[in-house]
Order: sequence, then structure tokens, then C-alpha cells
Amino acid sequence: MSKISVLVVEDESIVSKDIQYSLKKLGYTIAGASATGEKAVQLAGETKPDIILMDIMLKGDMNGIEASAQIKEKYNIPIIFLTAYADENTLAKAKVTEPYAYIIKPFKEIDIHTSIEMALYKHNKELEILKERDMLYSVVENKENKEFIFVKSKSRLIKLNTKDIYFIEALKDYVVINTLTTRYTIHSTMKDIQSKMPSEFFVRVHRSFIVRLDKISQIEFPNIVLEDDKKTLPIGGSYKEDLYKRLNLV
Repeated sequence: MSKISVLVVEDESIVSKDIQYSLKKLGYTIAGASATGEKAVQLAGETKPDIILMDIMLKGDMNGIEASAQIKEKYNIPIIFLTAYADENTLAKAKVTEPYAYIIKPFKEIDIHTSIEMALYKHNKELEILKERDMLYSVVENKENKEFIFVKSKSRLIKLNTKDIYFIEALKDYVVINTLTTRYTIHSTMKDIQSKMPSEFFVRVHRSFIVRLDKISQIEFPNIVLEDDKKTLPIGGSYKEDLYKRLNLV
């Protein structure tokens, strides 16, 4: 696993070198170092560090708070503030940029290590939430064409093309979605899952089974045989007529 890279933004040369030395001792890599806010924004874009240690009170036209705001907007890189100033006015300005931690100088190596690890953990969790939210938005945006669905598996949302589904089976309070190679068990009802499938391609053939029409290779009543895996499924008497209407009979 690659080492975590850190961008150090500190306008006191000696302090910057001390921080870099401590980071290396702790097993991190140095993505770069800057003494100004402008340079920090530039390096953040060029090096894409995993995290940034940012002094609040930088010399020049852009302080650490202003630089952090730009970096957050452009690159969404987690930032930890370093400062010798802990007054209420400074804190009020700094918290607007939502830093992941706030370390008061002078600090120990353990302070840096703990703050970095906690900040990265929090940032990764936030990214997971955003990813899941985007997937859910995709579900909503594509609910009409139903070309794919998302199924929850081991705390993840997995995109599944409906063309890959062979059949769906009822199992008490759950349904099992079957592809040629994988089974997905979800808490749902057959009625609900059938409403989420494109009706032109799926048909219910039994109270416990829904099949994709183009996966049927032959019918030997009272059974259906699916292609590829040769799975045999029963045809319920009350579903036979609807199934035959859906077939392209000659």
C-alpha cells in the first residue's frame, strides 16, 4: 500500500523542516512544501496530496484560511490547520472552511499522527457517503428506462444490468436475483421487485419465480428451461396463459 502524502504549508522555514522531518519519521511522504497561500493552491493541484497541513497565519496576500477555501472548492483535499493563535476570532474564521483538525503550536509528533489518521478516516467515510448518494441519484434518474438496478450487497450498492438477470426467486421475506454467475439476496417482495423490472423483458411464471424472456431456451410444460445454465423452473397454472401470450409463437 502506498504511503500517505502530505503537503506542508508553513512560512517559517525552520518550523516547516521540523514538520517534514517528523512526518517522514512517522512514515508519511512529503508531497511538497510551501510558504505562501498562492503556492499552496498551486501545489495542491499539481501534486494531489492525500492531506494538507496548513498554517493559518501565512505571510503574503493569501492566508491559510483563504488558501484552504480555494483548495476545498477545487480539489476536495482534507486540511488540518496549524497555528500558534487560538483566539476566538481566528477560530471563527477558520471553522468556515471546515478543517478536519486544528493543532495548536507547539505540538508533538503524536498530535500530528493522530490528527492525520483521524482526518483521513473521516474524509474517506464522507467520500463513501457521497458515492452512495450519487448511486442513489442514478437510480432515480434511470428509474424510467430500467436498464439497470442497484442491489445492496455487503454494505455496498452494486450496479446490475437487467440484461444479465436470468431469474428472480421468492424466498420468504426475501427475493434472490440470479445472474449466470452470482446470486443477490435482498429484503423485498416479488410484487415490488417485479415493478422495478422492465415489463417488456420480464414475466412472472410462478408465484415464486420471475424470468427474463430472452433467457428461456425451451418450455417443457410444466417447466421452463433457461439457456446457458440449463436451470429448470416450474410454471404456475395461473401464469401459463400470460406467459404464452408473451412468447413469439409461430
